[in-house]
Amino acid sequence: MGNRRIVCITGCTRGLGLAMAYGFVESGFTVVGGGRTAEAVDELNDRLGSAGHRFYALDVSLEASVRDFATKILDEIGPPDLLLNNAGMINRNAVLWEVPAEEFSRVVDVNIKGIASIIRHFVPAMIEAGKGIIVNFSSGWGRSTSPEVAPYCATKWAIEGLTRALAQELPDGLAAVALNPGVIDTDMLRSAFGEAAGSHSSPEEWAKTAVPFLAKINSRDNGKGLSTP
Repeated sequence: MGNRRIVCITGCTRGLGLAMAYGFVESGFTVVGGGRTAEAVDELNDRLGSAGHRFYALDVSLEASVRDFATKILDEIGPPDLLLNNAGMINRNAVLWEVPAEEFSRVVDVNIKGIASIIRHFVPAMIEAGKGIIVNFSSGWGRSTSPEVAPYCATKWAIEGLTRALAQELPDGLAAVALNPGVIDTDMLRSAFGEAAGSHSSPEEWAKTAVPFLAKINSRDNGKGLSTP
């Protein structure tokens, strides 16, 4: 991969992940990532694969899927310099006692266990390389709360704690940060806000400032809770 920095993005086939993928390509990174939709993954490979970027099928809630994803990237590309745990989901608006158990479990499986699984399979190689930044995507609702999204709030608050603990475990040269990306017009925001989400910035607009911000995070930021400008 030469001297180009490597960024790995989960949930890269839509929303913020897709916008970041194109933004990091334009910034000169080698971009690798995963998404659940096979057609979208194939489309990204068709558009960007010839330039050395690679995209794979990935369901972060499945340990075997994460293991296969990490093995391919580490074998073919190498450990990432920047690991962006972006994949996530939100529950349908409902008071907590009316959220079905299966839906609550799915939010936990993706938003908490999925990030832990990605860390499990990538961080040892990053430690061996002696460098790397892990960015776990949190939310404003990981630092505050709102009605009818209690499962989502719970998982994002958990990511804040998980990230701080991880930061204490990492050796010098590595860092873990929790990132509040802000309020962006994504499918998840529309699930919570409906059409009112359209008054906020698009993922593409957000990425114009977020990508340079993410690229500058370094080991001195370890343990911080950051927010994109």
